[in-house]
Amino acid sequence: MMRKKIQMKRIDNTTARQVTFSKRRKCIFKKALELSTLCEAEIALIVFRAIGKLFDYASPRIEPRYQEIEQKHFISCQRLMEKLAKPI
Repeated sequence: MMRKKIQMKRIDNTTARQVTFSKRRKCIFKKALELSTLCEAEIALIVFRAIGKLFDYASPRIEPRYQEIEQKHFISCQRLMEKLAKPI
Protein backbone atom coordinates (compact mmCIF):
# COMPACT_ATOMS: atom_id res chain seq x y z
CA MET A 1 0.00 0.00 0.00
CA MET A 2 1.38 3.42 -0.96
CA ARG A 3 1.68 6.27 1.45
CA LYS A 4 -0.64 9.18 0.96
CA LYS A 5 1.08 12.28 -0.40
CA ILE A 6 0.62 15.26 1.84
CA GLN A 7 0.41 18.80 0.63
CA MET A 8 3.29 20.95 1.89
CA LYS A 9 1.50 23.76 3.67
CA ARG A 10 1.25 25.03 7.22
CA ILE A 11 -0.82 22.82 9.53
CA ASP A 12 -3.59 24.97 10.98
CA ASN A 13 -4.48 22.73 13.93
CA THR A 14 -2.05 23.59 16.76
CA THR A 15 -2.10 20.13 18.32
CA ALA A 16 -1.56 18.36 15.00
CA ARG A 17 1.27 20.80 14.16
CA GLN A 18 3.02 20.05 17.50
CA VAL A 19 2.66 16.29 17.03
CA THR A 20 3.99 16.50 13.47
CA PHE A 21 6.93 18.65 14.60
CA SER A 22 7.86 16.21 17.36
CA LYS A 23 7.69 13.16 15.08
CA ARG A 24 9.64 14.79 12.25
CA ARG A 25 12.24 16.21 14.64
CA LYS A 26 12.89 12.72 16.02
CA CYS A 27 13.18 11.36 12.47
CA ILE A 28 15.62 14.01 11.27
CA PHE A 29 17.82 13.51 14.35
CA LYS A 30 17.76 9.76 13.78
CA LYS A 31 18.76 10.28 10.13
CA ALA A 32 21.61 12.57 11.23
CA LEU A 33 22.86 9.87 13.61
CA GLU A 34 22.63 7.21 10.88
CA LEU A 35 24.50 9.39 8.38
CA SER A 36 27.19 10.12 10.96
CA THR A 37 27.59 6.43 11.78
CA LEU A 38 27.46 5.01 8.26
CA CYS A 39 29.57 7.63 6.49
CA GLU A 40 31.79 8.84 9.34
CA ALA A 41 30.41 12.32 8.72
CA GLU A 42 30.67 15.06 11.32
CA ILE A 43 27.20 16.52 11.71
CA ALA A 44 25.76 19.40 13.70
CA LEU A 45 22.04 20.05 13.42
CA ILE A 46 20.11 22.96 14.94
CA VAL A 47 16.32 23.20 14.85
CA PHE A 48 14.40 26.26 16.07
CA ARG A 49 10.71 26.00 16.98
CA ALA A 50 8.42 28.88 16.10
CA ILE A 51 8.21 29.73 19.82
CA GLY A 52 11.99 30.13 19.93
CA LYS A 53 12.85 26.79 21.54
CA LEU A 54 16.11 25.27 20.34
CA PHE A 55 16.83 21.58 19.64
CA ASP A 56 20.29 20.45 18.60
CA TYR A 57 22.28 17.36 17.69
CA ALA A 58 26.02 16.92 17.22
CA SER A 59 27.78 13.74 16.21
CA PRO A 60 30.15 12.36 18.88
CA ARG A 61 33.36 13.44 17.12
CA ILE A 62 32.13 16.99 16.61
CA GLU A 63 30.57 17.39 20.09
CA PRO A 64 33.63 19.04 21.75
CA ARG A 65 34.05 21.46 18.82
CA TYR A 66 30.31 22.09 18.74
CA GLN A 67 30.29 23.00 22.45
CA GLU A 68 33.24 25.35 21.92
CA ILE A 69 31.50 27.05 19.00
CA GLU A 70 28.24 27.16 20.96
CA GLN A 71 29.94 28.96 23.86
CA LYS A 72 31.69 31.45 21.56
CA HIS A 73 28.55 32.25 19.61
CA PHE A 74 25.90 32.04 22.33
CA ILE A 75 25.10 35.75 22.05
CA SER A 76 24.96 35.50 18.24
CA CYS A 77 22.52 32.59 18.55
CA GLN A 78 20.32 34.59 20.90
CA ARG A 79 20.25 37.47 18.41
CA LEU A 80 19.44 35.05 15.60
CA MET A 81 16.57 33.56 17.63
CA GLU A 82 15.22 37.05 18.34
CA LYS A 83 15.31 37.89 14.63
CA LEU A 84 13.61 34.61 13.70
CA ALA A 85 10.90 35.18 16.31
CA LYS A 86 9.98 38.58 14.88
CA PRO A 87 7.18 38.53 12.29
CA ILE A 88 8.17 39.55 8.79
